[in-house]
Amino acid sequence: MAAALVNTPPQSATEEKVLLTWESQTRPFKRHSRDTYVTVVAIASLFGIILFIVQGILPVVLIASLVFLFYILSTVEPEKINCKITTSGVRINNSLTLWEDLYQFWFTERLGHQLLVFETSSLVGRLEIVIDENLKEKIKKIVEQYITHHESSPSLFDKTTKLASKLIKFTKPQA
Repeated sequence: MAAALVNTPPQSATEEKVLLTWESQTRPFKRHSRDTYVTVVAIASLFGIILFIVQGILPVVLIASLVFLFYILSTVEPEKINCKITTSGVRINNSLTLWEDLYQFWFTERLGHQLLVFETSSLVGRLEIVIDENLKEKIKKIVEQYITHHESSPSLFDKTTKLASKLIKFTKPQA
């Protein structure tokens, strides 16, 4: 990931200047071994059988779709995007999120990748960007000029995914 840092103070909203730029993946990505997929399918099948007996076919379809989503997300590599921090906000490819729409930011780790997380005012609520470890301090120094650095408490989704990853022991991918 190549990065360029420009040391300039915040400018007016009319003139957008690029402060930092880098290239990253669209999402954290980790390949899993065959054993992981067998474990996930076995657990999903067990829950599927139980839910089929209790509720019918619809919960089984939901579980099957979630297993399919997990398989697709862990086999299809994410594409590369250009990320920029500017005096106007955060620009990902050609999409700009203004500083006024961002409340706070923090760093976290998922699947062995460092993430820069922004709390937003949009319906989604969060903007997550994969970053390189050596960019962390540069990003923090720049973004703190515009919004506060505050570690947000984990959401219900964060807690659930952390628990699920602990329950299902993921093995290393086969070479």
